[in-house]
Amino acid sequence: MIDLDQVRDYLGSRGQRAGPVEVGAALRALGHLVSDTTVRTTVEALRRDSVGAGPLDPLLELPGVTDVIVNGPDQVYVDCGRGLEPCDVRFANEEEVRRLAVRLAASVGRRLDDGSPFVDARLPNGVRVHAILGVLADQGTCLSLRVPRKARMTLDDWVDSGSMAKQAAVILRSIIARRRAFLISGGTGTGKTTLMSSLLGLVPPGERIVIAEDSRELAPDHPHCLRLESRPPNAEGFGAVTLTDLVRQALRMRPDRLVVGEVRGAELTDLLMALNTGHEGGCGTVHANSTADVMARLEALAALGGMGREALHAQVAAALDVLIHVRRLGDGRRWVEEIGVIDVDAATGRCVARDALRFDPSGAVVRGPASALLERLVS
Repeated sequence: MIDLDQVRDYLGSRGQRAGPVEVGAALRALGHLVSDTTVRTTVEALRRDSVGAGPLDPLLELPGVTDVIVNGPDQVYVDCGRGLEPCDVRFANEEEVRRLAVRLAASVGRRLDDGSPFVDARLPNGVRVHAILGVLADQGTCLSLRVPRKARMTLDDWVDSGSMAKQAAVILRSIIARRRAFLISGGTGTGKTTLMSSLLGLVPPGERIVIAEDSRELAPDHPHCLRLESRPPNAEGFGAVTLTDLVRQALRMRPDRLVVGEVRGAELTDLLMALNTGHEGGCGTVHANSTADVMARLEALAALGGMGREALHAQVAAALDVLIHVRRLGDGRRWVEEIGVIDVDAATGRCVARDALRFDPSGAVVRGPASALLERLVS
């Protein structure tokens, strides 16, 4: 078994590249039997470890892959639409995983070491990477790679793949056509971003879409779409651009539709105020367990932006119309499960999320107490 670290150290001490001639000489100097196959295999292994995602590269190219997860050197999982599944890829040791994580972070100018042991960034190829070093995780260095979809999905694709009922697709088309403001809720990996991209692709081509995101993931099939991405501070602690900054800048860019990729903090207050100043059809995504839980989630996020409960409910009542909830089924499929509406409780004057339609994967559609209100919104 050839120790790649030894070969790498040998070449590095002499300032040599990992070419076939140099690798062959290094193997002989280290006491290995040298053949064309051995040299070729070693060169490929060294180059794989120095560019791209190393041993994870083949997984990132699998059809339909959305996530690659590494829990230390011995546990690698991949999600190709059926949920996380273990695979045969292994790392030699913890040091190899850590070296890959540090290199991926450095490739986008980010620091990853014991003093700054985690990082969240987007690689040049669009893959979103989160890494946390073994100083914080008992399994060792952990990596989470989110792979952007290479093909854009339409609502018809959602229906054809068994992820959306036909009746739901009709209503969602009407929401876009009627310029209703909406939020898509769901858990991690349920397809919120993919569904948002599909819906934004329905926006008329004459309208200008401006998107603000922490990490650039939305890629709608639309001819006039501007995508803004936040930026973390540099190693000296300067240069940060927050999502709140981007939302405020987006308002000065004449958006016909303002989109916040994922509402997770104080930017909620800016989004709501923007939707109350004539920017119809705005939208965003938010983490929540159901449409009924969205208001509690918004209250928590508004508090981060210094907005009180009463002010939040007043803003939401005037800004938001529809809630869409997606979840992951047991077989790994994404599923558009609920469509709800924002209503004002006459007794308290506060906003409540009311069920309008619930779609069962079996094909049944359950009408909720707000179904008539939804029909008025989309008709």
